[in-house]
Amino acid sequence: MKALLNKIFNSDSQCGLIFILPALLGILIFIIIPIIFSFGLSFTKWDLLNPIEFVGLNNYKNLLSEPLFYKILLNTIIFAVSTSVFGVIIPLILASILNTKIRGCEFFKGAYFLPFITPMVVIGIVWAWIFDPNIGFISQILHIHINWLYDSNFALPALIIVSVWKLIGYNMIIFLSAFSSVSQNIFEAAKIDGANNYQIFKNITIPLLSPTIFFVVIITAISTFQVFDLIYLMTEGGPFDSTNVLVYAIYKNAFEYFNIGKASAIAYVLFTIILVLTLVQWNLRKKMVYNEK
Repeated sequence: MKALLNKIFNSDSQCGLIFILPALLGILIFIIIPIIFSFGLSFTKWDLLNPIEFVGLNNYKNLLSEPLFYKILLNTIIFAVSTSVFGVIIPLILASILNTKIRGCEFFKGAYFLPFITPMVVIGIVWAWIFDPNIGFISQILHIHINWLYDSNFALPALIIVSVWKLIGYNMIIFLSAFSSVSQNIFEAAKIDGANNYQIFKNITIPLLSPTIFFVVIITAISTFQVFDLIYLMTEGGPFDSTNVLVYAIYKNAFEYFNIGKASAIAYVLFTIILVLTLVQWNLRKKMVYNEK
């Protein structure tokens, strides 16, 4: 036995394989196998009780013929694009300001990052109170009466505000890390040459941080397309499906309507959208990233 163990651990590749084997098994059992089975289920009709019935492409055809699906898809795109735009621009501006070493910058770093590590359940409860039309913080301070989460015109913008607020700290820390790898002499030289803050931000900060900006744009877009917990906690897709998104539709069809086939079909529509979006962004990297070859 001792000789066998020595033989195994004397081989670097075999030893490494043993150490990563638990992770590989976890990926196989909890990711790869469910992906394969869910793809197969997208071509079936199943309610978790009766036998599985193969229906071919009917789930996809029914989705593409439903007006509600296009409304949900539009909600998802609006939410993802808005959150991605503001969730990148605002953290970049804040990181540029904090990079100048203003007084209390360490406090602001912690304050901005705190929402990201706060559980979404807490955030949902607090912001539901803030948006309350009667006793909410916004209504009390601004003396306005808007049914933020109960009006189809305001519910989705309200969720976008909360999502951006939660993302700011994480993306800002990533940008600050990128700033730490850039020589501060470049910014000082630009100031000596007479460049103002806007010119420095436009002509120096953005080009030098473009690889990081590109990375943040991709991960933010992917995560916002998969939003669920915020919708579930604050609006449950209402009012009148104005905040219903693809992942929440997957949950509703799978665990409330018990339409597993349709839920799986929606999941693969979402997968296709994210895949195409990522490929487009990756092919545009030469235009988005400074000095990319």
